[in-house]
Amino acid sequence: MPRIPLRWIAIGVFVLSSSLNYLDRQLLAALAPTVRGEFQLSNEQYGLVISSFALIYAAVAPAAGWFIDRAGLTLGAGISVALWSLAGAATAFTRSFSGLLACRTVLGAAEAAGIPATGKANATYLEPRELALGTAFNQVGITLGSVAAPLIVTILQPRYGWRSTFALCGALGFLWIPLWWFTSKRVPARSTENSPRKGGGALLRDRRFWGLALANAFVMTLYALWSNWTTLYFVQERHMTQDQANREFAWIPAVFATAGGFFGGVVTYRWIRAGMNVLRARLRICWISAVILLATAAVPLMPYPALAAAAISLSFFWTLAISTNVYALPIDLFGSAHAGLGVAGLTCSFGLMTAFLSPWIGSVVDRVGFSPVCVTLSVMPLLGVAILRWTIAAK
Repeated sequence: MPRIPLRWIAIGVFVLSSSLNYLDRQLLAALAPTVRGEFQLSNEQYGLVISSFALIYAAVAPAAGWFIDRAGLTLGAGISVALWSLAGAATAFTRSFSGLLACRTVLGAAEAAGIPATGKANATYLEPRELALGTAFNQVGITLGSVAAPLIVTILQPRYGWRSTFALCGALGFLWIPLWWFTSKRVPARSTENSPRKGGGALLRDRRFWGLALANAFVMTLYALWSNWTTLYFVQERHMTQDQANREFAWIPAVFATAGGFFGGVVTYRWIRAGMNVLRARLRICWISAVILLATAAVPLMPYPALAAAAISLSFFWTLAISTNVYALPIDLFGSAHAGLGVAGLTCSFGLMTAFLSPWIGSVVDRVGFSPVCVTLSVMPLLGVAILRWTIAAK
């Protein structure tokens, strides 16, 4: 039986951290109908709660990436996991809308280091041709958290109340910290002697850095939609209860997202091994995926909830086929020394986009439903890939 290379064991531990990150993050989406009822929120106000998380997430991301690069992977990741676990658990004790906003704000600040830390781990342990695969494996963690959230809510919320889910899931992060400390002492980092290097200031002056951030904001609009609004979509548009939506459909698109991440990673891995230029391979799969994503506009036209879930799943699939390659590009272009800051630029743009997009989604849904949202956002990934093409061509 072949042995698993040690570097992939290290990546596997970070897959687990991503699952905890997204579990704590997605609990609110899975509980949205219940929390909206308790705090008397409209869809637009719920969008503002998402926005508060996303704004602080975006604002802190560059500093979090810089901190990961300077403090090192072990210390930086350990501190961020501890903080977001505390914030997640504290949500169980909120008794007011302002308390909920405060917990989500702290959670957003702490979780801003999660994706940059994962990017740093990929740059530390993987070869360039493996980077998209590393990102795809990270999507497994994201999917585990995203799938677990509605299922855990379905089990715990009817029996013990919605607060119990936040308390239990928040506590899990403190088990990860000693696991990573133990792993990091036993897995050697790969040599990065030939990696391109530039100072953090030079990176921020490189227009490719900003081009990647802008492209990512457009590419990830559908990710922001389906990761935050899927349960509410089935409750409002398909007239299901929260438990029905979470149990029967809301967890399925995240599974397809993982498959899409692996598809994007495997395809580019094979193209690169066959001799194709790394950047050309990443751009090719992004173009293919973005064109297919135009079909997202058809989601509201599906006659049955199961068909709507299938259409959402395919939309999520192709979104992640792009995302796994986009999140590898900062390491391709700028090297491993500034992987945390490079990936943090994408994290920041995603957070800013989500912050501005979410209230708009809520406002449109309150007035006319999800149809205009799906039509409008279906073209955004194509615009993002066009920006990406310009960025890769930049010198």
